[in-house]
Amino acid sequence: MAEYTTSQTSGFAGAGPGTGAASHRARRFNAWTVSTLVIALLVAMPVLVILAHVFFPSGEVWQHLVSTVLGRYLSNTVVLSVSVAVGTTLIGTACAWLVVMCRFPGRRLFEWALLLPLAVPTYVIAYAYTDFLQFAGPLQSALRDWFGWEFGDYYFPDIRSLGGAALLITMVLYPYVYLLARASFMEQ
Repeated sequence: MAEYTTSQTSGFAGAGPGTGAASHRARRFNAWTVSTLVIALLVAMPVLVILAHVFFPSGEVWQHLVSTVLGRYLSNTVVLSVSVAVGTTLIGTACAWLVVMCRFPGRRLFEWALLLPLAVPTYVIAYAYTDFLQFAGPLQSALRDWFGWEFGDYYFPDIRSLGGAALLITMVLYPYVYLLARASFMEQ
């Protein structure tokens, strides 16, 4: 018959010397933890300085911003955010529904092609489309040359506007909604 032995320990976990809660906290703050906290503090320093200037303003700068541009900046930010949220939700969900629920030629190609905006950085798309669609860009220049139009003869939406920014950001961000909606529709 095999004989089993057990060691006797105290009823408290970590009752031995140097295993209390205080020494556990001391062991937690080793060199890696301290260096990580220092690096995180250095990275967060610019944001902390800006927050300090917001909550503890010096001089007339904050009052000047409030009286001149802050209201417009806040309203533009809200309009841009809401426009992009609505646009990405509509485009991403509609594209996902069409690709998953409908059968049409080229459907498999569209499944992957709708993800292509994720492959290009946002700032590259912004520069490219702004250059392509602005007044001196190739599209408007070609339209003026073909039809003999002058500056005031035609209307072309300004890409350097709040609506243009909302359109470009929506076209870059809709694939995130598309991926989630497509996965959800495929589960049904």
